[in-house]
Amino acid sequence: MRFEHLGAEPRIHPDAVVAPTAVISGDVTVGADCQILHGAVITAEGGAITLGENVIVMENALIRATATNPVHIGDNVLVGPMASVSGAVIENEVFLATGTRVFNGAHIGARSEVRINAVVHLRTTLPPDTTVPIGWVAVGEPVQVLSPDRHDDIWAAQRELDFPGYVFGLDRETPDLMVQLTERYGRGLARHADDRRVD
Repeated sequence: MRFEHLGAEPRIHPDAVVAPTAVISGDVTVGADCQILHGAVITAEGGAITLGENVIVMENALIRATATNPVHIGDNVLVGPMASVSGAVIENEVFLATGTRVFNGAHIGARSEVRINAVVHLRTTLPPDTTVPIGWVAVGEPVQVLSPDRHDDIWAAQRELDFPGYVFGLDRETPDLMVQLTERYGRGLARHADDRRVD
């Protein structure tokens, strides 16, 4: 299913294959020989999404751009089932395994591997040829790749990255943070009310 969002329609190369249950919305460019499988969602929420050539987006993966953080995915990238990429740059020949999470402002260097259920956090840069092991967390600049049992170290780096401030423009110490966050984010997402199906 393809949707016009905020006046922009997806542009899909004629050699790309998009499953009938995939959703592609807004300012999205899909390159030659890409494969977008069932249940995948590629949604440009005010920022553009560009997929290079031979990109595979597997079942139920989510790729989301924001006005602040567009998404660029290079050539020969595999985005695994149930993986999530939000506002990030993914260079060529990257493997994002099942269940991986890549957050806003992240940059993953060429030939890197983010293995099953691993996380590349907000504004984190992975140099080329980096591996994030199964379930581990890459966080900070310069990057630290930490096992999930090191929560205090992850939080120390993550706190400085300021997720609510960077993504939502809200101070973490706001007493009603979640009230303001959900109201602000909800208003942005409500712009989908005017989407128009184009296929």
